[in-house]
Amino acid sequence: MAKIIHTMIRVLDPERSKNFYRDGFGFEVSHQLDFPGFTLVYLRSPENDFEIELTHNHDRKEPYTHGDGYGHYAFVADDLASMHTKLLDLGYSPAAIKEFKQDETLLARFFFVVDPDGYKIEVLEKWGHYR
Repeated sequence: MAKIIHTMIRVLDPERSKNFYRDGFGFEVSHQLDFPGFTLVYLRSPENDFEIELTHNHDRKEPYTHGDGYGHYAFVADDLASMHTKLLDLGYSPAAIKEFKQDETLLARFFFVVDPDGYKIEVLEKWGHYR
């Protein structure tokens, strides 16, 4: 059996990205590797051991594009409204909270926010399938 351990995203300004994930979602740097042309920064949430790997290519000056294959990654929050307010207060402009229903059954309550490099993040309320 394989276990997923991280996802990697390329970032233009690692300090800006570290601040976003720390202040918005509580991720802390768990490991950092510095090489002559690039730096790898691993961010871990205290909630689990899954990590986000930030790759910073030192000579990159233009923002990355995400093509048409990237969708989003998702976080869950115990208190969705508080998380939304926190991100608003930090100036990250999350979209409005929405509900996803099948017929009249609530499947999820969520909102989207975009990180400093344009990666879309879905924030779901801990509920039903999304735990």
